[in-house]
Amino acid sequence: MPDHQQRIAYLLARYVNKTCSREELEELFAMIGQENGPDIPGDLLEEIWHTAHPAPDIDYEQAYLHIKPVVPIRRSLPFRKIAVAASVLLLAGAGYWWLSAEKKTAQITTVQSAPAPPILPAGNKAVLTLADGSTVTLDSAGNQVISQGKVAIRQSNGQLLYAGQPTDGSIHYNKLTTPRGGQFRLVLPDGTKVWLNSASMLRYPTVFSGKERIVELDGQGYFEVAPDAQHPFKVKVHDIEVQVLGTTFDIMAYRDEQSVNTTLLTGSIRVNKGSVQQLLQPGQQAVANNQDQQLAVRAADLRKVTAWKNGMFVFNDMALPAILREVARWYDVDIVYNTSPATELYGGGIGRDLQLADVLALLEGNGLNHFRIEGRKVIVLP
Repeated sequence: MPDHQQRIAYLLARYVNKTCSREELEELFAMIGQENGPDIPGDLLEEIWHTAHPAPDIDYEQAYLHIKPVVPIRRSLPFRKIAVAASVLLLAGAGYWWLSAEKKTAQITTVQSAPAPPILPAGNKAVLTLADGSTVTLDSAGNQVISQGKVAIRQSNGQLLYAGQPTDGSIHYNKLTTPRGGQFRLVLPDGTKVWLNSASMLRYPTVFSGKERIVELDGQGYFEVAPDAQHPFKVKVHDIEVQVLGTTFDIMAYRDEQSVNTTLLTGSIRVNKGSVQQLLQPGQQAVANNQDQQLAVRAADLRKVTAWKNGMFVFNDMALPAILREVARWYDVDIVYNTSPATELYGGGIGRDLQLADVLALLEGNGLNHFRIEGRKVIVLP
């Protein structure tokens, strides 16, 4: 076995047995992450893994889907090397145990100068604004029926469901708003299911009438549209209109992002921006630049797009500021830069059920930037 593979085998063995030092871990990633560095034979990984833990073969695709820690990557780094690095840290949870155990200690002794309540992840919470302007606060625990004329709105287990029809033929609009640190689900009167991400708003009628079903979105929503070919479903987002029949798609339209991204999972949708139109096929994403009338189509990373709905942050060639914008919305914190953020791109993923301190500890793992929590502010440090 070549010398470099012997060294990797040694570091891997120390890692899975939880005897690896921080310096050795950094050396291991440096060897794996070299753009022209050594390939790591699958049988070597399998040998090391089975020596420490009897387990089935590593599935690199699944490792990518379920990885917890985050590692910096280069845009030109082959996927297999990223998957191998991810698998090294994953190892059925061993990597997360090692990093989080060490980092939690560092958090107590160096990141926070005084004990403070932990900042927890977002939960099911929202505010429902009725047509008359009155508001109802919603959360995970609430189970209630809200009457609005002849329309009954039932809240159950973090979800709203509409039933009934107004007798006078009038149309009333409701608005569901999730704060930073909140999310909620909604079943519209036609049966369309909507997941609202944090810091988002959906405006919709209490009953659909006429030839079209139209809703308005600000923020991010995932839609499973009830099929009805006679009544097209439309989502209005800023100066963009998305038209569908029956399909599944995601729209990310936060005002602090550079673009509005509409991603199609199933079916077919048409995205209109001014005089420009794009017809999407499953797996495609329409990117509308917020600064001009440009509307481009590209292949989408569906795992990343739908990760928020599935309880994960997933990063694929993402810069730190973009990651921290997601973190800020999910944990209801403000990001303050005391230094320029590192320019390296990140790949991997983190569970959205972790406390904020644990997420920041994992992001610190590359040693490029550090963070300090002050109240509900995250200070970015060198």
